[in-house]
Amino acid sequence: MTPKIEMYTTGMCPYCVRAKMLLQNKGMHWEEIRVDVERDRMLEMMQRSERRTVPQIFIDDHHVGGFDDMAALDARGELDALLHIPSHEAPVHSFDHSEDAPT
Repeated sequence: MTPKIEMYTTGMCPYCVRAKMLLQNKGMHWEEIRVDVERDRMLEMMQRSERRTVPQIFIDDHHVGGFDDMAALDARGELDALLHIPSHEAPVHSFDHSEDAPT
């Protein structure tokens, strides 16, 4: 079962890029909602997440939070379950969650 992933982003957000890289490394696809292009979607994002910063990530309507929140889930080994990735199918490559990781 493929999860429904929605990510509210802007064009110039390095944390949005890192969130997309993390999901891409896990073989995921998502709907990107550009709040800088569709200004009315910013209000929708704030109502759903109760936050004003991007990215805001939802997996199957579960509010994950921003990139740091998603990276923390991944570091604890909890993200794959949210993404419906069986542990034996999880990618073996690692993702650099540090502040110095390239964007």
